[in-house]
Amino acid sequence: MESQRDGDVSTRPTKVYSDDQLAIQIPETAHQISSDSWFQVGFVLTTGINSAYVLGYSGAVMVPLGWVGGVVGLLLATAISLYANALIAKLHEFGGKRHIRYRDLAGFIYGPKAYSLTWLLQYINLFMINVGYVILAGQALKAIYVLFRDDNAMKLPYFIAMAGFACGLFAICIPHLSALRFWLGLSTFFSLVYIVIAFSLSLRDGIKAPPRDYGIPGSDISKVFTTIGASASLVFAFNTGMLPEIQATVRQPVVGNMMKALYFQFTVGVVPLYAVAFMGYWAYGNDASAYLLNSVNGPVWVKTFANLSAFLQTVIALHIFASPMYEYLDTKYGIKGSALAVKNLSFRVMMRGGYLTITTLLAAALPFIGDFMSLTGAISTFPLTFILANHMYLVAKRNKLTSMEKAWHWLNVIFFGFMSVAAAVAAMRLIAVDSKNYSIFADI
Repeated sequence: MESQRDGDVSTRPTKVYSDDQLAIQIPETAHQISSDSWFQVGFVLTTGINSAYVLGYSGAVMVPLGWVGGVVGLLLATAISLYANALIAKLHEFGGKRHIRYRDLAGFIYGPKAYSLTWLLQYINLFMINVGYVILAGQALKAIYVLFRDDNAMKLPYFIAMAGFACGLFAICIPHLSALRFWLGLSTFFSLVYIVIAFSLSLRDGIKAPPRDYGIPGSDISKVFTTIGASASLVFAFNTGMLPEIQATVRQPVVGNMMKALYFQFTVGVVPLYAVAFMGYWAYGNDASAYLLNSVNGPVWVKTFANLSAFLQTVIALHIFASPMYEYLDTKYGIKGSALAVKNLSFRVMMRGGYLTITTLLAAALPFIGDFMSLTGAISTFPLTFILANHMYLVAKRNKLTSMEKAWHWLNVIFFGFMSVAAAVAAMRLIAVDSKNYSIFADI
């Protein structure tokens, strides 16, 4: 019976308490919880890390860090990301309550102010990730256009607008995260298409190409900033910033099943990312593009298929990262019942359409995908996934941790706090430099 109650949509507000007093009141959720297997949740996580963003890691991570820094950095980012996400997953039922949102967990442990701050950080994180997805989708459409036309009549902002419209249609049709079942299979197929094609064509180009330059480009000062920015992109690559929301969909036992999903994500799930990032850098060296399919050479139809797959997968992946915002809006305004009801359908058109209109406008105005990856990692991924995870675990388990364990968690908090500040400065510098080189609504 307990499992069944966890799986039902709540019919009343859930009260979350601190040890001493009422900390925050969480409204009921309009979306499904405890309905998915760990395997489906594992695919949701894997879809996120193997989205079309992987086509940018050769240029955004490997070029600024080089072979040693890039390889070691990706391996370390994988390990520490698994560790940090495991800490969050183990707190999902802390205090005998389900914490189905990141802000719920922070509010339970710290109180109302932390609830609000976490809410703000998380939605900045997800919004910026979605801005990047719209940019990627627009780049994929433009890459298809360039394969057939070289008149430069259609600019990148036009394709970003088309991509935003497509994302809006998909958001209106898919009511919640658990409804992605069939689409997750398609997403996996699309990911395999562009990953296999990018890997194969890069391998062919690398075999035929003359020796490449693998030195880290730029002056000494610029190398410092690009290295720090690339470190933010490293953590951005593996983390969603919405683990409790994804964990809310997994069946009981929620902690055990979520750990299975995380192990799947950080073993099988990371292999395609490694393959594309390393192969792209090996093939093109410092000339690796921020969108790898712009660097590869091959038959037009093959490149078209790859870019189309990247576009379609991006539309699906964006919906995953937009789902916490959709859940908040649906719950706040009491959207229940049939997804096809006129009230519910019109609500999704208005609210989700409005959200994606703003997202698309910013994406078209500042289409610097590498900069967005760095800034997102700096101001939200570092605090949410590493600083908060370690500190929340420290506070929640303070009576069960040894002195060495407490010191370890404090070391993580301090180190990642420093990295967050440094990476934010580096990312803002990169955006400032690119803004000088390109006008608003640039065609890049």
